[in-house]
Amino acid sequence: MPLDRFKKVLEGELNELREKGTAKGKELIITKVKKPEGDRGPRYYLKGFGEKEFIRMNSNSYLGMALREDIIEVEEKAAREFGVGPGAVRFINGTYKAHRDLEKKLANFHGREDAIIFSAAYATMIGTLTALISKDTIVISDELNHNCIINAIRLSRPTDKAIYKHLDMKEMEEQIKSAIGRAKRIVLVTDGIFSMRGDYAPLNEIMDIVKKYDDKFEENIIVVADDSHGVGAFGKTGRGTEEYTGGRVDVLIGTLGKAFGVNGGYVVSDETITTYLREKAITYVYSNPITVAEAATALKVIEFLDSENGRKRLEYLRELTKRFESGLKSMGYEIIESEHPIVPLMVRDTKRTSDIVKFLLENGVLATGLNYPVVPKGDEEIRFQINADHTPSDIDYVLDVLKRYKEQNG
Repeated sequence: MPLDRFKKVLEGELNELREKGTAKGKELIITKVKKPEGDRGPRYYLKGFGEKEFIRMNSNSYLGMALREDIIEVEEKAAREFGVGPGAVRFINGTYKAHRDLEKKLANFHGREDAIIFSAAYATMIGTLTALISKDTIVISDELNHNCIINAIRLSRPTDKAIYKHLDMKEMEEQIKSAIGRAKRIVLVTDGIFSMRGDYAPLNEIMDIVKKYDDKFEENIIVVADDSHGVGAFGKTGRGTEEYTGGRVDVLIGTLGKAFGVNGGYVVSDETITTYLREKAITYVYSNPITVAEAATALKVIEFLDSENGRKRLEYLRELTKRFESGLKSMGYEIIESEHPIVPLMVRDTKRTSDIVKFLLENGVLATGLNYPVVPKGDEEIRFQINADHTPSDIDYVLDVLKRYKEQNG
């Protein structure tokens, strides 16, 4: 069949996105990577740009693990020994020793009884919330929570949901109080680090508030935090928002696909909860796990992170972040300050955001502009992400490009 009428509808919707300026457009394709040399971090080559080199300021690989020779050697060794894929979902002989070793290591790293690995962080949130939310559950959620949380709540069909203003603890508490007598269970869900802004949830405050009302609900208030951007990049030892705030949630979700440099997501919690998720989380039961090579690599990264060299690398990451923030502020740019390596340059205008991103690209810098509906109107920004494989020279070059843009455009 030609599907002519169907394709016409789709093309119409695509044109609407383009006219609104919200279409993502064609993806830039990386064709080659040059590893760090001297005072220069990695450089990337793009299809259609010949031998032009780019500094990548939009990568989640905060620790800069993906290009390290010792990390690559671990992945290659495991792939040669066990193959490049797991061959089955986990309950059908798709679980390898490296998977369980990694789960035990993650549980220990976070001080929990057990962990469970998923194929991706997005799949982790979808599988976890749909399993933990019942028809007698009210969900309470921060308004700036990630898209994976929003969609997981939609799929879960709770009895009700309440959205509180970003980081507004007073409103969150009022929503808990208003749920008393209307649900057996509350699932309160938040990002740890908010990926568009680099700010963080006050997990200590959240847990203090929850403790005041937990006994009002027959099946407790369960606090779930997605700290995918926090783990490995935030806190003195890289244990994320829990470490930074001193708060400990009931169900912590992390990722292996950002600071750890590979792929996959995970949950750490009490063993009863992880065992339940192995039976009920659809994105775990019916999806292949990460490869043995990725699991072995993640084990190596945790070993590095939990060492003196790992702590030094985190300190270096914080220093680079502060260097970039200070440079932006000295030029009069508006930013949201944080120790986290996400540095949002608040532009607050869609066209200007696109213009700056274009200027950066022309000058060899890859950065991501975020416009509505990814961020609220008026919060348009360029999200820069500092990595530990950047150098001070790299940071100064990007600052110089932004200085030239400001001099030319005001």
